[in-house]
Amino acid sequence: MTVSVPTVVVHRNADVLAKAVAARIITRLVDVQSARGSASIVLTGGSVGIATLAAIAETPARDAVDWRRLDVWWGDERFLPTGDKERNETGAREALLDHVDVDPERVHVMLGPDSGMTAEESADAYAAELRKAARPEDHGPVPSFDVMLLGLGPDSHVASLFPGMPALYDTRPVVAVHGSPKPPPTRISLTFPSIQAAREVWVVSAGEEKAGAVRLALSDSGPFQVPAAGARGRVRTLFLLDRAAAAKIPMGLGRPSSP
Repeated sequence: MTVSVPTVVVHRNADVLAKAVAARIITRLVDVQSARGSASIVLTGGSVGIATLAAIAETPARDAVDWRRLDVWWGDERFLPTGDKERNETGAREALLDHVDVDPERVHVMLGPDSGMTAEESADAYAAELRKAARPEDHGPVPSFDVMLLGLGPDSHVASLFPGMPALYDTRPVVAVHGSPKPPPTRISLTFPSIQAAREVWVVSAGEEKAGAVRLALSDSGPFQVPAAGARGRVRTLFLLDRAAAAKIPMGLGRPSSP
């Protein structure tokens, strides 16, 4: 699969980063809806991810998006009961989704143990939902998401794809992850084929503890050692960073001036 070369954009601090990413999301969704009628987004958790969603909720520009014509997906989820504060879904609902007129049928959640499913069954169910949403022009078992947001861990993990774990090598669209080095130990995650099916992948990261992972993700490292090196979109890949997270990017990798 052909993927894009990353572009790096650096913002002054985490607060400015969240607001800038929020503005980018609104613009992207409006543009796609104007061209095609509907749009899709893959959400992430983490402090910057949730701050970005809150920034969307707080700006009047959010009303430019037709929320009823938006499909909302997740890149990964902690395998915990519905409403648990640690779930990415819970944070997204509190920050944004409960404040806009989304169509509940188009909010695609990864089910937790309260569904009666095992983690493997939940992953299979999500894969089936993705397959149902995929169109002939997507040329695969998942939709060509218009924008996928991914956080980045200090160990270079994206979604719930951690260095050295079997999920990195899995070609199924969605997998159950057991023994995660970051609690909780059981998770559901999209895999590299699903991530790389997205039209645009935006890796959003802030903080000096992420600087080493950012540097490796933009180097020639392999994705099985550095998962973030596999976070690439088909048409566009953006690394949206604050200055602290960008501090170790060599100038030769095209690090731009900070806005």
